[in-house]
Amino acid sequence: MADQSSSRRSRWRRVAWIFFGALLLTWLGKAFIPELASLGQDRIAIVRIEGPIFDSTQAVSELKSFGEDPLVKAIVVRIDSPGGAVAPSQEIYNAVLRVRREHEKKVVASMGTVAASGGYYIAVASDRILANPGTLTGSIGVIMQLANFQKLLEKLGVKSVAVKSGRYKDLGSPFRPMTDEDRQLIQAVMDDVHRQFIEAVADGRSLDVADVIPLADGRVFTGKQAKELLLVDDLGDLHDAIQLASQLGGVRGKPKIVEPERRFSLRDLVTGVFGRKLSSMIGRASWSPLMYLLAF
Repeated sequence: MADQSSSRRSRWRRVAWIFFGALLLTWLGKAFIPELASLGQDRIAIVRIEGPIFDSTQAVSELKSFGEDPLVKAIVVRIDSPGGAVAPSQEIYNAVLRVRREHEKKVVASMGTVAASGGYYIAVASDRILANPGTLTGSIGVIMQLANFQKLLEKLGVKSVAVKSGRYKDLGSPFRPMTDEDRQLIQAVMDDVHRQFIEAVADGRSLDVADVIPLADGRVFTGKQAKELLLVDDLGDLHDAIQLASQLGGVRGKPKIVEPERRFSLRDLVTGVFGRKLSSMIGRASWSPLMYLLAF
């Protein structure tokens, strides 16, 4: 009897091991077989620019990584952004150009709900631009928003004292009135950065600077209007952009779509959900950078 009981337990253990082994093989198959099947398959990479642009690190890193990957034949830059700070927008713009020039890969910009100001600046670095008919784009201009608290402080009985070593070191200070000379100096900086934007658009869209200037007054356009003005190439969604990238990249058959894995970030949540209000508050209250930003 003891031998029979031991034999039954042994059979059940074997059955259990077989069952768990089958589950493990099924899981491994689902996890790795698709990757093995796509090994060597041509790929189209998607880099997403979403929310206000205050930092370029992630986007530049992703563009560099996909640019160096021999399996990636073309890149779609999906833009859903009202723009942001000037320098990060320019850094992403330059990263797109490097992918095209150094790695000789095609880049297609796909516009979502909004791809304005700094978002549009990035788009003009690509080979082709697709927008939805209702996309808000354009806003070719630069803005610096300054607040002045002098009257408020006077009501509170508070006086600000600035100790400085340069005549214009407190230029744009929120604690004193802006003089005409201050405004002229700031305006000169704004005009220079505005000119950089205009020249980038002219270069990227193969237009004369003189043709871009009338469009560069900060106004926004729908995707349909932008196409008529030659600011975008065609109308289409992300699917259309992927198909176009496949054609331009010489992809054989159906491409594998790849995107970088992104970890959850509280910062991304804040900028995604509260981005526009946050950028407006920051721009007015604590620091005043030059902004390629669609400001409502």
